[in-house]
Amino acid sequence: MVDWSFIGGFAGGVGLFLLGMGLMTDGLRLAAGSALERTLARSTRTRWHGLATGTLVTLLVQSSSAVTVATIGFINAGLLTLGQAIWVLFGANVGTTMTGWLVALVGLKFKIDALALPLIGLGMLLRLTGAGQRRGALGTALAGFGVLFLGIDLLRVTFTDFSAGMQLPTGTGAGDVLLQVGIGLALTVLMQSSSAALTIALTAAQGGLLDAQGAAAVVIGANIGTTVTAVIAAIGATANAKRAAAAHIAFNLLTGGVALLMLPWLIDVFDLLRQSLGLGDAPAVKLALFHTAFNVLGVLLIWPLAAGLTRFLQARFVSAEQQVAQLRHLDDTVLAVPALALDALQHEIDRLGDLARQHLRATLTDAPASETGVTELGEAIARFIARLNRTSMPADSAERLPQLLRVVRYHEAVAELASEASQLLAPCERSSLGIALEDPWRQQSQAFLNQLASELATRSDLQALLPPWEAGYQSLKAALLQAGTRGDMSVTQMDLRLRALSALHRALEQSLKAEQLRRNIFAGDTVN
Repeated sequence: MVDWSFIGGFAGGVGLFLLGMGLMTDGLRLAAGSALERTLARSTRTRWHGLATGTLVTLLVQSSSAVTVATIGFINAGLLTLGQAIWVLFGANVGTTMTGWLVALVGLKFKIDALALPLIGLGMLLRLTGAGQRRGALGTALAGFGVLFLGIDLLRVTFTDFSAGMQLPTGTGAGDVLLQVGIGLALTVLMQSSSAALTIALTAAQGGLLDAQGAAAVVIGANIGTTVTAVIAAIGATANAKRAAAAHIAFNLLTGGVALLMLPWLIDVFDLLRQSLGLGDAPAVKLALFHTAFNVLGVLLIWPLAAGLTRFLQARFVSAEQQVAQLRHLDDTVLAVPALALDALQHEIDRLGDLARQHLRATLTDAPASETGVTELGEAIARFIARLNRTSMPADSAERLPQLLRVVRYHEAVAELASEASQLLAPCERSSLGIALEDPWRQQSQAFLNQLASELATRSDLQALLPPWEAGYQSLKAALLQAGTRGDMSVTQMDLRLRALSALHRALEQSLKAEQLRRNIFAGDTVN
């Protein structure tokens, strides 16, 4: 027979807890204002700083999710490196254990309505009289504390009344432990809150529904369950967000796996620790201590592995643009031999030129174009040239380096101009008139690019292409102006097309300059 009173009490208790947690988190975050951002950005210089920052900020806002989202935002903004950010995330795991102590030492030991109801009343008074101010945000947080404690009390009463007629799985066999872990994991996934799952485990243990080891297994499951949230959050996210989520997953899986393997011994050890600290023998206190201790244990376990984990993650989730931007021919091994370095530099610059021309071809055929990847690769080549210039090398080789840098900048300009033209053409309608006017010159430009990319084409071949191509461009400009004047094309469309064609014209000129200069350099000619 369905016990509707238990279902109602359980659902209401969880709902009040989540509502209170949400109000408290939002209020504290708003009250903190930009302090949360400043703290994360400035206090992550070392592992210890990052760990302490993640712990303290999570204690403040009572939400590891809020800290995780903020941290990922700082990674993407370039304010934090992945190496700095993972320690904030690990600290957030430790900081979130404060919820267990709130439940164990406050929520289950005091007459709740004597504490919660005044908090709600005072909080709402501050919120109503301080709307839009920090006082109002603090009022929201206070009201959230009160609602949270009411939820804890409702769960405590519900589990206490229900414990006489039911027992959750309390065995110590492998199957029972895995079932208990599964309960914690499922609760966290369903409610999207490990704090709520932890509260349920603490109140169930306090009410006699779970023994210490069973409740500890549920807590481990809740910790592992937060990784599902991280996976969901990382779907479709940036590479850095995925790396941060993967670090969070690695930490929780490592911590949970070790805690499960050592569960019976850990329960005994932490029970002795509880007695030595004089914390009392309430089941909820035991679990709060266990939750904190095994997260701290996780930090100790991950400490020697963090550097390797960071390197491993940096090599994963690499986007197509990042793969393009990675140097393929240049590294420290060629840097030591100038002649070898110049050969490798030629190959890398040729690859840059091919990529830039690909972007330009894409724009000429109305495909999406972006300089992303090309610009990053160009900057990487420029940094290598600067390092090579500081080495001992023959004078004639050193004289080539500024010219090579000019070639790199020409190629970067080609990709940037192609992207500019693509953005200008995006809102343009491909009318039959526009196609008839533009396509001949576009095809002429494609042939021009093919000749530039061909090593068989001589300098005279390239020079011979210039007059008819330039004449075609001038004729196209005149035709577009005439179409706009007659009303065959809107003035807006005409203007966008003229600006886009100007960008394409300049891009082709830059590509020609790059190719001519490259040939001069590697032919050994002097270029002024």
